[in-house]
Parts: sequence; structure tokens; C-alpha cells
Amino acid sequence: MPKDNSILNPSFSILEERPWGGYVVLIDSENYKVKKLILNPKKRFSLQYHHKRSENWIVVKGKVEITLGDKKNIYSYGDIVTVPVKTKHRIENIGDETAEIIEIQTGTYFGEDDIVRIEDDFGRINK
Repeated sequence: MPKDNSILNPSFSILEERPWGGYVVLIDSENYKVKKLILNPKKRFSLQYHHKRSENWIVVKGKVEITLGDKKNIYSYGDIVTVPVKTKHRIENIGDETAEIIEIQTGTYFGEDDIVRIEDDFGRINK
């Protein structure tokens, strides 16, 4: 067991499916969470923000367009993006192959119920 009491996910190969692709939780710790996000071609997740966590993304496969606040930029392998708490954001896979991003969350809470959706292609808007 790591000295920092982080928990390596024993079922790291289980994909949590979403309409845009899915994610695998790699590490679930009291102080941080690490996920591998998998976005299907031409799909994107919700335009969203979080109250209790920030996110750092490292693109490890594919080409994506990332919305951060009111700006959009194109990113590819090796690019790193920081998403501060309460900043609206979205990742869109603009390529013809699956895109993969390593996401490192830091903050005070990492539950999926800390997602505030502003826009969503799949009808999952917070009311």
C-alpha cells in the first residue's frame, strides 16, 4: 500500500460507460482522484463546472478541442490543461479515432454529483 494512503483501484479495467465514451478510475484517494477518460470519435461531454474540485488533463491519444471558460483550443498528445474550480469546461473529440485523457482531480470532494451541467448533447442538464 502506498505511504500516502491512496487507494489503487483494484478494478482498474472496469469502464464506467457514458454516452460520449467513458472513464476508468485508476486511483481513488482522500486527497485526489486519477481517471482515464475515453472519448469516442466526434463525441463530447457536457459543458460543465465543479464546485469542489479542479482538474488537470493530459492528452495521451487523439486530437481534442477543449473549452475552458469562454475560450476553445485544439490539443493533442502531451498537451496539459488545468481546469480551475468553478470554471466551465468541456472536451470534444474532433478526430476519427478514440481520444484518451488522463485526468487528475484535486480538491475537497470528487463525487459525480459535483458536476453542474450547462449544456449536454444527451439531455442531462441540471435543473
